[in-house]
Amino acid sequence: MKTILQKALRQLLDEKDPPVIHPVSGGSINQTFRIDTAKRSYFVKINRPVPETFFQKEINGLNAIKETNTLSVPDVYGAFHEKETQTALLLLEWIEGTETPETIPQLGRGLARLHQVRGQAFGFHEDNLIGTLPQQNAWMTDWLSFYRDQRLKVQYELGIKRHTITGTRRKKLEALMNQLERWIPGQVQPSLIHGDLWGGNWITGPDGSPFLIDPAVFFAHHELEIAFTELFGGFPASFYDYYQEVYPLSPSYPERKPLYQLYYLLVHLNVFGESYGRSVDRILNRYVG
Repeated sequence: MKTILQKALRQLLDEKDPPVIHPVSGGSINQTFRIDTAKRSYFVKINRPVPETFFQKEINGLNAIKETNTLSVPDVYGAFHEKETQTALLLLEWIEGTETPETIPQLGRGLARLHQVRGQAFGFHEDNLIGTLPQQNAWMTDWLSFYRDQRLKVQYELGIKRHTITGTRRKKLEALMNQLERWIPGQVQPSLIHGDLWGGNWITGPDGSPFLIDPAVFFAHHELEIAFTELFGGFPASFYDYYQEVYPLSPSYPERKPLYQLYYLLVHLNVFGESYGRSVDRILNRYVG
């Protein structure tokens, strides 16, 4: 591992001195490290065996958010790939800090401004990943069709293959997908969203400002993102107050919140298994009994 890191630092930064390597917790997908050099510290993700383009979609997502000038993301120093071992490495700015009284206001208002960045359609210019699963992003002009066909239906088909969606659960999900027009509004504007915004995918910088990490960006109904932030926690109640100072939520949002949380629960069901089954069934029962 140290040899690959040294190769990457030489190629990307012209760093010749051996780095000091510290393993850090960073999720279940990649190996993650903080590396200290004479100049600065970096955050490194490593995965193998993977193709050369493995981290490019994450880079593109970070750049898409950065270009909006709404919320900060770590600087990208580059990606490295060792062909012999099919090892990919992503080198990012090391971000570390302590929350201040302004952190949550900045996060709430900043996310609202991000969601006010409009697209011409729903989707993104490329497919990407949601966790370890492929996320389809082909452009569509109708939100209901996009959410049904490229979010729920994709997970439905994967669940059939993985035997996580069977029997009554399968029938109810089919019924729900055929009735989405009952709950999803006809007029929805495409908003740029982070796409995987749970409590572990934002961090605090040196001055207390929030940074977004690990995006799965696409243009969507902004309520989808808010619904996911409410699914697993990690966001205080004041976050939603600050968000709505800039971008008020529809009075009918609570009716759709579980419907939008369903996508992320299906992803977790297909990745982690039946521990998420009861939550999926509860939502299906709410809408189609």
